[in-house]
Amino acid sequence: MFPTLLQAAALGGDVAPVHDMSALGLFLQADIVVKLVMLGLLAASVWTWAIIFNKATKLRRMKAAAADFEEQFWSGGSLDQLYDQVAQAPADPFSAVFAAGMREWRHANERGLSASGAMRANLMQRMERVMSVTVGREMADTERYMTVLASVGSAGPFVGLFGTVWGIMGAFTNIAAQQNTSLAVVAPGIAEALFATAIGLVAAIPAVLAYNYFSSEIGRFGDRLDSFVTEFSAILQRHLEERG
Repeated sequence: MFPTLLQAAALGGDVAPVHDMSALGLFLQADIVVKLVMLGLLAASVWTWAIIFNKATKLRRMKAAAADFEEQFWSGGSLDQLYDQVAQAPADPFSAVFAAGMREWRHANERGLSASGAMRANLMQRMERVMSVTVGREMADTERYMTVLASVGSAGPFVGLFGTVWGIMGAFTNIAAQQNTSLAVVAPGIAEALFATAIGLVAAIPAVLAYNYFSSEIGRFGDRLDSFVTEFSAILQRHLEERG
């Protein structure tokens, strides 16, 4: 049984060991299960921040590349020339969707698949289908790892709470074994347990905020891409109609 400070002084015994209440000290003094919880949450936090920086950089580059492409597309230049520039290595989803549609357009024209009204209708359907598939593929790549942010944001606090509950159970078990309910005995164990919840919140809060922000930005970018597909389809439809 660990005597309190007053008991130790009165009895002339040694003072109870002082617990290290720093973050590192709380981690090192924690139960092995709590340590594993903390390490898992810290790893999740590092992964979350890596995804956040990656997404922020990627979205910034995508928006800049899309703005450059749209400027060229609406400049009134030749679509065939623009296709020759971007077809080999599309730099952004807009270029990839445009290249997919123009590739189908050229293929049909080279084979004479736009001669009749029925063939033109089939051509437009194929082009819209190809561009829709490309949009889905590009957006799926953009949304990669979003589920990680959602999972960390939703599960992080509960994982931390599990570590807290486990730590408090250990603290009360230690109290029962020592038959001492003094604050010097109770506080370190509870502090170690609560530290797990704090780490869970540190991991979860940025993940939730980043998920909400990136979901909104990706959704707006997707709507912008869908609008481009509609406008591009209308332009090609007009070209077909002008041919008679």
